[in-house]
Amino acid sequence: MSTIELLPLRDLQACCAPITGEVISEENAISLSRALKALADPARLRLLSMIAAHADGEACVCDLTEPLALSQPTVSHHLKILTDAGFLTRSKRGTWAYYRLAPGALDTVTSFFAAV
Repeated sequence: MSTIELLPLRDLQACCAPITGEVISEENAISLSRALKALADPARLRLLSMIAAHADGEACVCDLTEPLALSQPTVSHHLKILTDAGFLTRSKRGTWAYYRLAPGALDTVTSFFAAV
């Protein structure tokens, strides 16, 4: 029995059809991957949710440690990752840092999944 007979392909053209839709560029895939890595942690997702739900959409790091049951340095680490990824903005007032969602920060992620 030949190799061709062993392959269960019925329509060789359908198997090897060209890509007709839009494909994400390598540069955009790398950027999106970094963003998704920043979001791929339950504590970070909760932080985004808590900040968005906080009064005026802004929260002090001191308000976020107790609900997460994490230490202040750990919460600050997660906030830094989210800020570096462009999801949050940070403003310092005295000794405390305040965070808010960056305008349009989640648009790239949501538009990618909407398109797929």
